[in-house]
Amino acid sequence: MSSRFDIESKKSDTEVNEDEECPVKQVELTVSKTDDPTLPVVTFRMWVLGILSCVVLSFVNQFFWYRTQPLSVTSISAQIAVVPLGHFMARVLPTRVFFKDTRFEFSMNRGPFNIKEHVLITIFANSGAGTVYATHILSAVKLMYKRKLGFLPAILLMLTTQVLGFGWAGLFRKFLVEPAEMWWPSNLVQVSLFSALHEKSKRPKGATTRTQFFVIVMISGMAYYVLPGYMFSMLTSFAWMCWLAPKSIFVQQLGSGMNGLGIAAFGFDWSTISSYLGSPLASPWFATANIAVGFVIIITFFAMTYGLGFATLSATIVHVLLFHGREIWAQSKSAFGAGKKIDIHSRLMRKYKSVPMWWFHIILVVNIALIIFICEYYNESLQLPWWGVLLACAISILFTLPIGIITATTNQQPGLNIITEYIIGYMYPERPVANMCFKVYGYISMAQALTFLADFKLGHYMKIPPRTMFMAQMVGTFISVLVYTVTAWWLMGTIPDLCDTSELPSDSPWTCPMDNVFYDASVIWGLLGPRRIFGNLGEYSNVNWFFLGGAIAPFLVWLAHKAFPGQTWIRLIHMPVLLGSTSMMPPATAVNFTSWIAVGFISGYIIYRYKQDWWKRYNYVFSGGLDAGTAFMTILLFLTLGSNNISLTWWGNNVEGCPLAGCPTAKGIIVKGCPVL
Repeated sequence: MSSRFDIESKKSDTEVNEDEECPVKQVELTVSKTDDPTLPVVTFRMWVLGILSCVVLSFVNQFFWYRTQPLSVTSISAQIAVVPLGHFMARVLPTRVFFKDTRFEFSMNRGPFNIKEHVLITIFANSGAGTVYATHILSAVKLMYKRKLGFLPAILLMLTTQVLGFGWAGLFRKFLVEPAEMWWPSNLVQVSLFSALHEKSKRPKGATTRTQFFVIVMISGMAYYVLPGYMFSMLTSFAWMCWLAPKSIFVQQLGSGMNGLGIAAFGFDWSTISSYLGSPLASPWFATANIAVGFVIIITFFAMTYGLGFATLSATIVHVLLFHGREIWAQSKSAFGAGKKIDIHSRLMRKYKSVPMWWFHIILVVNIALIIFICEYYNESLQLPWWGVLLACAISILFTLPIGIITATTNQQPGLNIITEYIIGYMYPERPVANMCFKVYGYISMAQALTFLADFKLGHYMKIPPRTMFMAQMVGTFISVLVYTVTAWWLMGTIPDLCDTSELPSDSPWTCPMDNVFYDASVIWGLLGPRRIFGNLGEYSNVNWFFLGGAIAPFLVWLAHKAFPGQTWIRLIHMPVLLGSTSMMPPATAVNFTSWIAVGFISGYIIYRYKQDWWKRYNYVFSGGLDAGTAFMTILLFLTLGSNNISLTWWGNNVEGCPLAGCPTAKGIIVKGCPVL
């Protein structure tokens, strides 16, 4: 059972009515409205499997990160793998209780493997599966800029980037975790998966249990992924229009899903569908519709990509103020003791002690002081001054709440990378390493805060004591940072010419594509600077008007909503999502969007509207099964075939069969493999 560390002594506010409905229909259909506080949470099994998952995922992800074809092992792999291990440990470990009836009472086996232990193990796995973004700084400083950087400042840099976000998360818990309207759609996949893996209900007559359904989908997904992943890669982008006109550049540019507009192209590959925008089965239909409209409109003039990034940020702030300002004000008053409306899940969580705010205040103060020390003491290597640290923190805290609201309600997260590079590039030009550090502390700390907040909400849904969740997140973060740093340091010291494509052999797998992209961005934004692009020295100063356009767009929607209150669809026009719909392009291509939108329409509109009972029982489990099956087969194919360069050569592995999609359409230009017009 939970310890005194977790259980709140007062019980007057914990009575619940299971008939009370959650204001978000998807949550009402998915999340249980009961809790068993007697389940053991912090167990020997949890520590062993949690730490093991965190260490293994951290090492594997960092080791393969530097390779030409990076392998990313997601937390869902560990989430599934630990189930048989947990049940095995429950059967074989001794049940003897040590120090019985004392505060140090301990047992290696406190009964059957349960769902709350499983959630905490997954939180550890999440820490290992999430890349430590500051690794890019280490690679750029040591391998590309050839600057000296010792192990101590390296690990402090890595640690502070991760923990800073934890402080921001603590400040905004009352706004982004407790309100029922902040429902974090992606968490419902996890909730359904946990429920399916620990389901105890009997099989419905004429149907399958969710556990059986998950196993069937996972095994089927594993078997099927052999086709697009190895044997028939054309399924990744099935562009049949190109086959109708094999010699037409125009038709292939219309039909190609990877190098064209992707008209009628579809990806019969779950990784193609879900890799950039997340699972379409977890996206609410209104968000899917906004992305669809934005994709259709914006893809035709994608040369304005940076302008759209500017517009998305200003639209985010204005949209949140107009459409969520009242809720923010109400939550602010409740934080200081005024009246507070809470849902059934918040009432269930009241039996557990919350994490005191001063814990987060200490984390923030110590962390910011440590960052300033690192940047000042090692300024020759890192370049970022103390005022740059404070400015990065100000940007991060300013955007965490509005971007958090967008993410928690739409499952889409606008990025801050452009604005952070833009600001420091203007204020502190010709210092590329400072630009990288500023981006990490300004943008990545915000992204980390949202990750922590999503985990807090998962714990909220699964009724995990908040202090126990805090402990798991902190320990997991420290372990993952240590393993990521040691692994990266080891690789940088043992592989000659790591990341240096000019010195590496042509067949070397250690080309570090992601680190080179990060380095290139530091050269463009830090060395050249935005003044030469968007300022008085550049050709694109008019792009700055997109900031104003982005701020006006949600205001027009708000006015229309007030003018026509009976038209409820107007409120569902979400300008931050619409304007930011193509923010993942590149590297995402048209087929990623067309496939994602099609599946999202089938799930979020057709099935949800006409087959809601099936949707309630199987939708999120189906998503989790596809995620797990694809993840396991990706790892298996990489380790058995990809790492040994074993491939199949035939027309079905000719990408998508649109060789002319990348050809120029201007007259007289000669490009190898393309017809001259």
